[in-house]
Amino acid sequence: MNYKMIVLDLDDTLLRDDQTISAKTKEALFSAQDMGVKVVLASGRPTFGMNDLAKELLLNEYGSYILSFNGAKIIDCHSGNEIFSSTLSPDTVHSLFEISNREKVLIHTYIGNEIITSTANPFTNIESDLTGMEIKLVDNFIDAVQEPVVKCLMLAASEKLAIVERKLQKELAGELSVMRSKPFFLEFTNAGVTKATSLNLLIQKLGIKTDEVIAIGDSYNDLAMIEFAGLGVAMGNAPADIKAKANFITDSNMNDGVAKVVEQFVLNNKVLV
Repeated sequence: MNYKMIVLDLDDTLLRDDQTISAKTKEALFSAQDMGVKVVLASGRPTFGMNDLAKELLLNEYGSYILSFNGAKIIDCHSGNEIFSSTLSPDTVHSLFEISNREKVLIHTYIGNEIITSTANPFTNIESDLTGMEIKLVDNFIDAVQEPVVKCLMLAASEKLAIVERKLQKELAGELSVMRSKPFFLEFTNAGVTKATSLNLLIQKLGIKTDEVIAIGDSYNDLAMIEFAGLGVAMGNAPADIKAKANFITDSNMNDGVAKVVEQFVLNNKVLV
């Protein structure tokens, strides 16, 4: 199989624990792009928190794309143009805020290049560290959100958030997509918006077939694209239930798992048996 696109999650997939891309992984991805293969970054992160990594991999020069906010935006790295966008209405965000209070969890969203929250907390601090976005503490969350936003996150310790996730997936079915990107991040986008749905839009635009796509990830917000792609790959550090749905399991993010997939299936054109 001649793969034409490699779609990569960022945290705990492309990135090592120190938030860097290994030299071996960079070399493999540059070699793939030199062969004409599109390298696409697909993350729950806001676009702002992905731009530097896209530039590091020269996606603008190779004419590739970013799927940010769990697929709620698609950005053309060469032109900088937004080719798809899905947003939540202020009323929806206000409703989510009330639900977060009911469930006794925290919440934040994004306006411009800032993270908006009404309560200082360690989980929003993690998001700020990952994305480089400033945190804006507001006195009244509802008053602060008076324009559409791309997504919201509810925040809590993993055990608590797992319970809230199951409850809200049932309660909000058909209204919103509800999935965890990290054990302590529960993400909300419009119903039907996932990394897979945006990836499908992108490959149709580019004339690439599903079978010609490799998608690599480690978490629950990656599952849809792992199942969608011709070759769905779970990282060695992924949970067991993600690995069970993948076509192939690679090494961990700390042991060049992405590079090993690219070398095996793209550069050496080996076939999955």
